[in-house]
Amino acid sequence: MSQPSMPLRGAVDLGALASQREAEQRRESAMATAPAGIVIDVTEATFPQAVIEQSMTVPVVLDLWATWCGPCKTLSPILEALAAEYGGRFVLAKVDVDAEQRVAQAFQVQSIPSVFAVLGGQPVPLFQGALPEPQVRAYIDELLRVAAENGVTGTVATEPESPVEEPVEEPEDPRFAAAFDAIEAGDWAAAALAYTTVLQSSPSDADAQAGAALCDMQVRLESGGESGPLRDADVAAAAGDYEVAFRTLVALVSSSTGDERDQARERLIALFALAGDDPAVPPARLALANALF
Repeated sequence: MSQPSMPLRGAVDLGALASQREAEQRRESAMATAPAGIVIDVTEATFPQAVIEQSMTVPVVLDLWATWCGPCKTLSPILEALAAEYGGRFVLAKVDVDAEQRVAQAFQVQSIPSVFAVLGGQPVPLFQGALPEPQVRAYIDELLRVAAENGVTGTVATEPESPVEEPVEEPEDPRFAAAFDAIEAGDWAAAALAYTTVLQSSPSDADAQAGAALCDMQVRLESGGESGPLRDADVAAAAGDYEVAFRTLVALVSSSTGDERDQARERLIALFALAGDDPAVPPARLALANALF
């Protein structure tokens, strides 16, 4: 095996890619666990209420970032994870400096990421750059200590989680019970007979038509009694390749006569029922009509 002409790390910074992916995973995990209202996006319009007013009762940490900023992709997930962990003892307000340039100007941002706090309506510079998690945690802990000394000890009011509704299972149609039991037992012939019984009273039942077609096909495949195009079509349909199955049977309808032609046509119609709304069905129906007439 030939060796690469240059080291992989020289062409692609694998470490950076791995770090970026880990950061994305931390952010996804944090956003999934953080209650609503703890991590928020802030604009110039929402800043007075979301940041200034809220800082009177709970510290607000500002994450000033931009989409093109590589270090921001490392720092933001750390801040979001800590916001989730601290459970509302501070709010993380995220500001996109490209979209909200006036907010960035108000804080005299020189580089990003830049992190500030707002406490009792007053801005408090924290740090710049992508610091490791232990140092970021230390800044947050100190902010909470100062907040407590100044009587800002509230927690953010989070939206209650909506109860998860368990899916309601539709009751089983008793007409199909015998077919289901036979399929579970691996008795495709008995299942086909059960579906046929349903069709005797409900000839247009699509579920029964599809079930009968499936069981008949399984019986044919297991018996191995057929060969040639008919078996090829069954094998393709069983693999989910309806386009090939239909094309094979349409060709047989076009090239045959008499009973063989009728058998190919009936097999094709049965597979249409099995395929349901597969996109291969409409063009195959048109092809069958052209082959017959």
